[in-house]
Amino acid sequence: MRIIVLAILLVVATTNINAQSVDPQDVKVGDVLEIGRPDTPQFKHIDFPRANFIIKKGGIANYKRVVGRKVVVTDLKQRKDGTVVVKIKKTDGKRFFNSHPVVKADLKNALDSGELSVL
Repeated sequence: MRIIVLAILLVVATTNINAQSVDPQDVKVGDVLEIGRPDTPQFKHIDFPRANFIIKKGGIANYKRVVGRKVVVTDLKQRKDGTVVVKIKKTDGKRFFNSHPVVKADLKNALDSGELSVL
């Protein structure tokens, strides 16, 4: 009997630990986020411009340099399909890749994949 109760408590405790992820509804304008390493070779949920557009605007297309950078949410919009899109800019005031001041991101998917994390 004790083993069954202990097993149930273990399952409930594990579920509560995993359920403490960040809810996109908790993020608001002015919150600071950190850009993480994507699961795939490219960022999928942060809408960084393609390399040719960065180069055309005089920037340097090095996507590895954005990992670990702190960004601030400047705008938050919910689309008709329910997705929450945020605009983010770097906290130091500089541009992404020396060419783009602001980029968009799908908040829920970026948080779930680890591309963005709340500080």
